[in-house]
Amino acid sequence: MKNEDFAQLLASIKEAGQIRSGKTQPSRIKTIQSPDVYQIRTRLGLSQSEFALLIGVSPRTVQNWEQKRREPEGAAKALLIVADHNPQLVIEALHK
Repeated sequence: MKNEDFAQLLASIKEAGQIRSGKTQPSRIKTIQSPDVYQIRTRLGLSQSEFALLIGVSPRTVQNWEQKRREPEGAAKALLIVADHNPQLVIEALHK
């Protein structure tokens, strides 16, 4: 690795540490909006229990998402985004 590249990498690591500790604000923030779980579920024509079974979560989790008490995270959020864009694909993929 060239010295210049290493210096840039080191500066980036230091900047990340300052952002994490709150000493510096990030230059940009990327947020992914949570999909509307109720809209996805009703478009699929499923009850909360059926939808929960389809995506592998509890019915209570679906209720919490729909009532905005909780927000989907991680893989569940990614799956819901895919389901929002192509619901039939999710049904076909999960019920093969």
